Amino acid sequence: MDAFTAGILQRIETTRSDRDHARRLGDEYTAEVEQSALDDLHRLAAEHGVKVSAA
Repeated sequence: MDAFTAGILQRIETTRSDRDHARRLGDEYTAEVEQSALDDLHRLAAEHGVKVSAA
């Protein structure tokens, strides 16, 4: 796995975790901000052929 792939997958994992944490706290604004960032990361990954699990 190259550095780009490892980095984007780590950023996706971190952002997903942050989003889920915000949801657990009931912080819908932060959850939506994190979801937007997650959508962007998924788009970037797809553009570069990086496969991301759906979890």
